[in-house]
Amino acid sequence: MKREMKIEVVILLFLIFTGCSKINTYKKTEENIVRNSNKNAKKSNLNEEFEYFNRGLIKHFSGDIVGATRDYDQTIKLDPKFKYAYDTRGISKGSLEDFESAIKDFDKAVELDPKFTYAYNNRGFTKTKLRDFESAIEDFDKAIELSPNFKLAYFNRGNTKYFTENYRGAIDDYSKVVKLDPKYKLAYNNRGLAKGDLGDYKGAIEDFDKAIELDSNLKLAYNNRGFAKSKLRDFEGSIEDYNKTIELDPNFKLAYINRGLTKVEIEDYHGAIEDYSKAIELDSYFRVAYYRRGLAKTKLRDYRGAIKDYDKILKLDPNFKLAYYNRGLAKTKLGDFEGAVKDFHKTMELDPNDKEAKEMYKKFQVSI
Repeated sequence: MKREMKIEVVILLFLIFTGCSKINTYKKTEENIVRNSNKNAKKSNLNEEFEYFNRGLIKHFSGDIVGATRDYDQTIKLDPKFKYAYDTRGISKGSLEDFESAIKDFDKAVELDPKFTYAYNNRGFTKTKLRDFESAIEDFDKAIELSPNFKLAYFNRGNTKYFTENYRGAIDDYSKVVKLDPKYKLAYNNRGLAKGDLGDYKGAIEDFDKAIELDSNLKLAYNNRGFAKSKLRDFEGSIEDYNKTIELDPNFKLAYINRGLTKVEIEDYHGAIEDYSKAIELDSYFRVAYYRRGLAKTKLRDYRGAIKDYDKILKLDPNFKLAYYNRGLAKTKLGDFEGAVKDFHKTMELDPNDKEAKEMYKKFQVSI
């Protein structure tokens, strides 16, 4: 019986998650904050706590997240009921990946003001970082209840539904976003992904087209459209989109993998190997790239080269089952039945229910 190489499913689509309400909700622009802060420093028309708060905003904009957090600390010390300081400190803590502490700040903000829409949205987004999706959706629901036209809350709820594989629910939320704002490019991109997961690749391409129409430099939309085109067997169009993605970002390693996968579909194994090699050049620990390159080399009967790639994977990840299995197949082609049997046996250790590994183990065990 002919045995095919086993392949690993690789998720190479990109959902865009924008997240928290922008800090500049409290001031329309950073320039306004700076101007107001300087003016108030001279005229002393503001309380000291607000001066710390404004300075915290400025530091956040400039990338000094730790400094911003310290200024919010001072704001809260001076005025423990300043709800905006808790909310912005929560955003800053989230930027520092201190999610538990961030949630406590959002909790305090909504305790001080149960109708604080932005704090519910921000808390919901932070909960998604902790994979508390059910509770996150409750927060987005509350934000939308308080502000029915709050597009970012719909967008974040759509993303959360996407992560829980409620693709139809996600599409409904993204559709609400683009109804509220027809130029919201990220909602089109993400709705396209959800449509693709439901098998509606034509609908997905329409959404990626719209996202690209709104932003011709949106690399992830090109990448995602390339994938949808490949599912419709438009391999030429798919490769063109990956080419564009790479033109926009020559260091986008996953675009090389995707283009390589498409080249395999048209049996351009040499081209695929070039793409996988480029991905490895960008990330020498990229196990998927070694794995895919090993499969492509096997197609070209370069079994020794394939084995070297599988060897590399297993140094990076000793539990990568499919690398053992496919290395075993390559070894059979070179007559190394003893080595092959060891690899099939290891595959079975990692997955006792792998029927193909069991069959191959029995078949070649008699040869040693």
